[in-house]
Formats: sequence, structure tokens, C-alpha cells
Amino acid sequence: MHDDHTSPRGWATRAHSRQHVLSGALGTLAGLVGARLLPTRRAPQSATTPTVVPAPGGPRPMPMTMPMPMPMADVVGEVDHVRNGFNPSQILTDFDAGEVGTLPSGQTVHTYRLVATAKTLEIAPGVLYPAWTYNGRIPGPTLRVRQGDRVRIAFTNSTAHAHGVHFHGIHPGSMDAAMTQVPPGGHFTYEFDAEPGGVHLYHCHATPLAAHLARGLYGAFIVDPQRGWPHAEHEFVMVTSGVDLNFDGQNEVYSVNAIPFHYVKHPITVKVGALVRIFLVNILEYDPINSFHLHANFFHYYPTGTSRTASEYTDTIAQMQGQRGLLEFRYRYPGRYLFHAHKTEFAELGWTGLFQVVEA
Repeated sequence: MHDDHTSPRGWATRAHSRQHVLSGALGTLAGLVGARLLPTRRAPQSATTPTVVPAPGGPRPMPMTMPMPMPMADVVGEVDHVRNGFNPSQILTDFDAGEVGTLPSGQTVHTYRLVATAKTLEIAPGVLYPAWTYNGRIPGPTLRVRQGDRVRIAFTNSTAHAHGVHFHGIHPGSMDAAMTQVPPGGHFTYEFDAEPGGVHLYHCHATPLAAHLARGLYGAFIVDPQRGWPHAEHEFVMVTSGVDLNFDGQNEVYSVNAIPFHYVKHPITVKVGALVRIFLVNILEYDPINSFHLHANFFHYYPTGTSRTASEYTDTIAQMQGQRGLLEFRYRYPGRYLFHAHKTEFAELGWTGLFQVVEA
């Protein structure tokens, strides 16, 4: 029987597994800032709980007034984005309209070519992972069309396993990858009208479903409403996920757009007073819930983006797997601002980033 990872013993087992993967068997995530990468569950404080005092000559607590060299945790070194074939900084704004044409009826049609491939990616400096990808990247291309446009996806499966492309939205059952799997070397064309307007996603729906999602077969699907969104000077797509490095059904690292801590090393630049819109998609596998927290600011949140009425004005939201939404906000002051999962474990294992806010 496996330990329940929500119990104290299970938590320790999970942390030990991560320690083995990250610094033992793979031996690659060296130089992590502090010991925060491997979280532990502490016993509740009580009147009998002793206070730990550093031994003479040992490490001393950092004064609260001393600036930290890096917020949260981090890794030493840089992922080879050229080798990977994609860069998370570019994925933020890489919206793909496909090949745009017009049908005899006058309807606009967007044609895409998606190819499922097996590809070894560098997830963190020195950490190689046998991923499954759409078009060689994680997340796959961000498909962006207008509500009511025809979408045509010519899909090719170049792997040794059956795959497909399941779109969240409204379409005929015959166009649903849950019903139509493409064998190795096979082809299939999905075609439907883009409905409804909002921020959606697509992913493989072959069994075992968890493994196909966790290994990278997913992407964002944005359907602009007929009248468009209000103008935003900055629009970013963020797909949150995790990676099970040792295939034990538990994530060892977490990220936005595939690479842990990328936006700590490469902060996202925005302007003071400019409207920022984030298309946020959660496709995290093996953990039941994810979250987004913005420091020193609040945002309007539009679940699924299907309504222009915000559900709340807040600085933290939670999402189950497959949930998504729009976040809109402006910064009043220049400076650096954190954003991260408001689950410490996820944040300190990679799901952390920075906005660099500059004067307009």
C-alpha cells in the first residue's frame, strides 16, 4: 500500500522521493537557493515545543531588513532554450492564427497543422525529460481565432502511441478526440466552428489520460468574442502545469509555460498604468488544485472568459484542472512584483515569476 501523500508520513515520503530525483538519481538540480525546494510539514507549535537556537558559529537567521538575493527559490544555471526549440518568454505572446482563408460561404477559416512528437526537453538546468509535445513545444501552439470562425486542425501522430486533440468548447462529437484516437503514423482532421468566446484549452484524450496530459500534450485555445476584448496593452498566455520527473504519479517541479522559475530569471516587463490581460489555463495533473496570486495588486477575474462581468476583484484565485479564466489589472507603481501559486510547495518548486513594472 502506498503512503497517502497528504499524511505527515506521506509528505515525508514525497519529499524524500523528490530529494532522490532532484539531487540523487538525476543529480541535476544542484545549487537551489536554500533548502526551500523540498518542503517539509512541521509539527504545530505548542507550549512544550522547544525553540531551535543556532549553535555558536553556525548559521544565523537572516535579519528581516536584509534584502533577499532572490524571491522564493530558484535554480542555478539556465535551460538551453535553443536546444528545446521554444522559449517561455516568447510563448507568453505567441498567438497563432494559423493559415487564414475564406470559405465559399464567406466564413473565415483558420487552418492549423499539429504534430504529436516524442521529444527530450531540458526542464531545468541539466534535467532532461522525455516529453510528448504538440509541434515540439510545451505548451503547444496558442491557437487564437474569433468566435464563429471555422477551425480546421490537420493532426499527425508521429509517436509510437495513439494520440488526439480534444478541444474544450462546442463541436460535434465526431470531432472530439475522446471518441477519435489517431494511431501511430496516422492523420486526422478536426473541423468545427469556434464557440463560445472565451479562453479555452486543448489536450490529448488518449488513455492513460493522466500520463498524456502530464507529459506535455496540451495548449491554450483562445476564442475572441465577436466584438473583441477591451484594448489591453499587454496580453499574456500562461499555462500552469507540473512535471513528474520519475513517473511515480507525483510532480517534482511546477511551472508556468513548462520551465520552472523561468519568469524569475526573465521577469515580464509591463508599463505603469497599462492594462494587463492574462489568459490563465490550469492543466496541472497529479495535484487536485492550483492557484494564482499577485503581489501588491488586485485583479478582476473572469472565469472561462465567457462573460465580461467579473466574478470578483481579488489577488488570489484557485483553479481545478481544465479551469481557466481572464485576469485583468494595472500597476500603479514601478518596481518588481511577484506572482506565484499560493501553495508554498508549488511556488518553491518552480511556479514563481516576476513582473518588472516600468514607467510608461
